[in-house]
Order: sequence, then C-alpha cells, then structure tokens
Amino acid sequence: MSRPFLKMNGLGNDFVVVEAQRGAAAPFRPTPAQVRAWADRAQGIGFDQLIAVEPSERGDAFMRIWNADGEEVSACGNAARCVGWLLMQAAGRDGAAIETRAGLLHAADAGDGQVTVDMGAPKLDWRDIPLAEPMDTARVELQVGPIDAPLLHTPGCVSMGNPHVVFFVPDAEAAPVREVGPLIERHPLFPEGVNVGFAEVQGPGRLRLKVFERGAGLTQACGTGACAALVAANRRGLAGRAAELVLDGGSLHIAWREADDHVLMTGPVAVEFTGTLP
Repeated sequence: MSRPFLKMNGLGNDFVVVEAQRGAAAPFRPTPAQVRAWADRAQGIGFDQLIAVEPSERGDAFMRIWNADGEEVSACGNAARCVGWLLMQAAGRDGAAIETRAGLLHAADAGDGQVTVDMGAPKLDWRDIPLAEPMDTARVELQVGPIDAPLLHTPGCVSMGNPHVVFFVPDAEAAPVREVGPLIERHPLFPEGVNVGFAEVQGPGRLRLKVFERGAGLTQACGTGACAALVAANRRGLAGRAAELVLDGGSLHIAWREADDHVLMTGPVAVEFTGTLP
C-alpha cells in the first residue's frame, strides 16, 4: 500500500512525515534500506529524518523517528515542532502532547508561526548520555589532535533523549565539522554513537552552532543539539539559562528553566510539499 507523506522542515532540518494512525492496513515499519533510499537526495525524496505519526495511549500521537542512515532513534527537536504543529492544526487547539521513545513532549503555539516544545529535563549523568566510562560530563576527557596542542578538547556531554557532545570553538564557521564529526560520532567513548556539536559563544545570550548529527551528517539545524549546547555552555559559565542559538538554517530560542529543570525550544516550522512514498 502506497503511503502519502508531507515534506516539512524546521530551520532547514527536513523531514518526510507519514501519517500512520489507526485504520492503516499494517504498521508502518520501513526497512533500513528503504529509509536510506528515500533519504537519498539525488535519487530519492531527500530528508534528514523520516517521521511516522502513530497512535498513542499517553499523548495525542506517538512520533517514531528514523535517521537518514535507516537507524531508528529516540528524539528529534525540530521534528517535534513540526509534528506538534500538525497535531494542533488538526485538532484546532493551541497545545499538543507528543509521545516519543525518549518520553512525553508538550508542544504549544508560540504565535507568529512559532512553536515551543518542552523538551523535558536534560540528563547529565555519564550513564544517561551514555558514556563508556565514568566522567564529569561538564568537562569530558576527550581531545582531537596532538596531545600537546589539541585541535579540540574538553567538551561537554548532555542527553536530550539522544546523546550529544559539544565542543566549544573560537569560530564555528571555521570548525572542522565534516572532518571531526564522523570521527567522534562513532568514538568508543559513546557506545550508542553521538551527535557532535561545535559551539561558538558570541555572548551570554547568543551561541553560533553547527551540528554533525548521528546518522544524518551535517544538517541545517538540530533542535536537541541546540538544547544541549545551551545546557553545556551554562554548566561551564559561558552562557545564561536562555539564549539565541544561531544555526545554519536560522535561529532557535532555548531556555533552561530553573523552576523544573526543563528545556524549552522555540522556533518556526515550514511545509514544503506532499507526495507518496514509492
């Protein structure tokens, strides 16, 4: 059975969204090879992540996520904004609850085409990232380059439902994202792989960020990566608890709320086109 899809993006981080709610003849469970073929930007549809919107007992819908390499993952912040917007449009409400493998997320209409998603509390224990061995996740013992003159060193690690490592760099535009990203993504320190962020602190309320996403490569934006970067920067005293995160595709506003430790992400969503999966 062919399935219609909606192509959407959050700051250029793009998704194919498939409605897989009740009534479908069979569950939507594509093989890794199918996902890779559809994700191919030359011969397929092209996307960073494939999203299925499924029934949920806990929320308005369950969001299932596959990276472009075919691996199913637990969280995607920009996709949560897109799915939240779809659910709010369908129900005519200004809020929606989205169940994911990482937990329940709450989306809200922030006005002016913006959606806010409560991403929950960051996980900061080394077991929760997870790391292969005990470490202080605010300053992880990891470096790239010569021992006496490392190119990158002492990153922070944060889980936003998926694992992130954040290197602080003097110039994000000059950061070796494509060269270092693949090396760190599957480094032995990260048994489940890791999303690799390169953050330039431009002030207490502004960070420039590039992210090499696990299973997707360098993307235009990474919502959970932006959340992780703000948390990692704040833990090091490099930023406040709220900041503008400037990514290649645009800006997100991230706030790490003191009252309940939750991270709130606000940004736009866009609909590109509709189609049918081949």
